Amino acid sequence: MSNPDDEKKYWLDDPKNIDKVFYGVLVICALVALPDVLALLNILYHKHIEFEFENIFEFYSLYGLICYVGLVLIAKKLRKVLMRDEDYYD
Repeated sequence: MSNPDDEKKYWLDDPKNIDKVFYGVLVICALVALPDVLALLNILYHKHIEFEFENIFEFYSLYGLICYVGLVLIAKKLRKVLMRDEDYYD
């Protein structure tokens, strides 16, 4: 029988490391949103938009999120169509 103390420890088993990952993701999100905030205030650069709806705050982020969620929902429906029995190739 193996001793529970002999289990391999992974770096995400430590709650401090989970906090580091969480705050790291928050920092990355803030850095990604920073150029759009600066463009909104006309500090860093000016966006040359083709359509008026592109001027909505964080438009491209929201557009990407909506497309990603749509892709996942379509994939869930497509799975039902493409799924085969477990012994299909036997």
